[in-house]
Amino acid sequence: MNVISPEAAAADDSLQRLEQLADISQQLLERARALGASQAEVSCSEERGLDVNVRLGEVETVESTRDRGIAVTVYFGQRKGSASTADLQPASLEATVAQACAIARHTEDDEAAGLADPALMAREFPDLDSWHPWALQADQAVDLALACETAGRGADPRISNSDGASAATATSLSVYANSHGFIGRDRSSHHSVGCALIAGQGDGMQRDGWYSSALAREDLEDAAAIGRRAAERTVARLQPRSMATAQMPVLYSPEVARSLIGHLLGAVSGGALYRRASFLLDSVGTQLFPDWFAVDERPLLRRGLRSTAFDGDGVATRDSSLIEDGVLQRYVLGSYSARKLGLVTTGNAGGVHNLLVRANAGDLASMARQMGNGLLVTELMGQGVNGVTGDYSRGAGGFRVENGEIQYPVDGITIAGNLKDMFAAIEAVGSDVDRRSHVQVGSILVGRMTVAGND
Repeated sequence: MNVISPEAAAADDSLQRLEQLADISQQLLERARALGASQAEVSCSEERGLDVNVRLGEVETVESTRDRGIAVTVYFGQRKGSASTADLQPASLEATVAQACAIARHTEDDEAAGLADPALMAREFPDLDSWHPWALQADQAVDLALACETAGRGADPRISNSDGASAATATSLSVYANSHGFIGRDRSSHHSVGCALIAGQGDGMQRDGWYSSALAREDLEDAAAIGRRAAERTVARLQPRSMATAQMPVLYSPEVARSLIGHLLGAVSGGALYRRASFLLDSVGTQLFPDWFAVDERPLLRRGLRSTAFDGDGVATRDSSLIEDGVLQRYVLGSYSARKLGLVTTGNAGGVHNLLVRANAGDLASMARQMGNGLLVTELMGQGVNGVTGDYSRGAGGFRVENGEIQYPVDGITIAGNLKDMFAAIEAVGSDVDRRSHVQVGSILVGRMTVAGND
């Protein structure tokens, strides 16, 4: 349920502001047409936010933001030009369209350029429960951040310092319109509270934290509970050891498991594919994962972190499978990349919308028991992933697991493999889903990887 006070509801002028952006979009499209463009599209956005940071009981920053952006893209046949502005004055808007047209006239033809097929435009715009503005005042935000940090600092005597706590709220309005007659409006909110702490002394200090984020304030975790969880995670990392280099199972905790899905997405996205910079070229219909593994896209999920009825091209989104029975069902394409590949858009211009990785196991503790002996990874460092070959090597920190139980923290290690081999070696996906991302996945157990340590 969206809880908004009568005062806040009365002050919510978001629908009027959306209509203003829509009117501007129509004016810009008409001007582009008058200047000879065969097609045109306009994206308008407006964001408002409040972000507060505290440290050691004192306020460090209070930032209130209001940002606006308008981008115009025109097509003269297969030639494309784009320009943008943040100024709503008529002269500035006029100059923006004129500049986009001038650029288009001096570019080369691109066979893939142009709007998406008009038959694919979204026609239904259901309420996806994405609008939950929070009339959070600066002093209230400060109190939340202080409550979070105070609870964390007081949770354990080994907490020796703080990297600060924050509370933030933001709203976003956006309109996309094109010369097919399509106009789509979107509004969303986002709120967060977080804390980072330091435990120990001297060379033995460790840092960790926790945060909560959601579209609606009532879905946030309690500020004090966030602080206490940050403290628990931080002190658990004290006195880490290294490990001997070996082959062993690796269990990714939920907050780092989504990075594996991110590598999959990068490899099946249109940009990487038409540039031939992916280790998954020509892989649709290929079994990449065990036969129980599945990933579904749910763009119309109510209160989903990235729910939308249309993509960045105005194309209607729909529920679909990305992986089914371990087999790659499709790529992730917008209209441009689809044309480059001789395929049809999948409604993913701008990225994916709410990916759900199906679980086949229990929580983290039960998966550790299933693993027996191995490494639990809770932190990844570095960018050692080759998107062309799939080779994977990243610094990591976490915990040694022996006989199904977490024994002690470890750091200064590297985990390595090849993503194709890692995907095929996934043995379980947990039910302990991290809800703070549009990629919703629990812990992932990879049956065999190289773990390199100093011992």
